[in-house]
Amino acid sequence: MLLCMRTTIDINDELFRRLKRRAADERTTVRAVVEGALRALLEPRARARQTYALTWRTERGRLQPGVDLDDRNTLIDLMEGRR
Repeated sequence: MLLCMRTTIDINDELFRRLKRRAADERTTVRAVVEGALRALLEPRARARQTYALTWRTERGRLQPGVDLDDRNTLIDLMEGRR
């Protein structure tokens, strides 16, 4: 059995117009958009962290002649094309 609670809230006119537009674009009800937004907002933060996956990509390369990785200023100059 599905239980629902009725409530009344005041929503800014422009925000409500955007809400109605979103519902129309998604071919759903205003209620469904509001419930989806509330669920997303109230979902525990731990779940959001679990869905993130870092993709590590490596590139092969070689050091250019005359580059000293220990000399930060010269390295930045080279990267920015000043030398």
